[in-house]
Amino acid sequence: MSMVALLAFWLVVGVQDPAHGPPPSDAVAQSAIGELRSPYCPGLMLEVCPSPQAELLRDSIRDLAAAGQTKHEIVAWMIDRHGEEWRAVPRRSGVGLWAWIVPPLALLGAGAWLARRGWSLRRTAPPPVVPSEISSTDQARLDAELRELERIG
Repeated sequence: MSMVALLAFWLVVGVQDPAHGPPPSDAVAQSAIGELRSPYCPGLMLEVCPSPQAELLRDSIRDLAAAGQTKHEIVAWMIDRHGEEWRAVPRRSGVGLWAWIVPPLALLGAGAWLARRGWSLRRTAPPPVVPSEISSTDQARLDAELRELERIG
């Protein structure tokens, strides 16, 4: 009898199988939370901010996701409510698009410039100067200077 009651309870409550993972709304909420900085902890992402207000905000975001809102709608709700400065990931349109395009182009340009400069320096570098024998005039001058140093020191 108790086994039947346990089975009935399990079917009614609908215990989630851990192999199926979290519900889709949790993934949407986590994705949205991962794109936002915390308005309550300067310099921290919302997902790691330890303040009670941040926990309430994360709960609100989870509620919005459970209600069926998309990640983009949740991020827009947060930005409308708290301001654009809390967006951690730049938009992929408008001015935000430049944040995605300029850094890779700058790295490619700098790499190309360095490669070209290194290649041209190797190609146009003059051969090293090999010292030749010292002339007799220079040798006499060197000997005189060395004698002067020995006399002084």
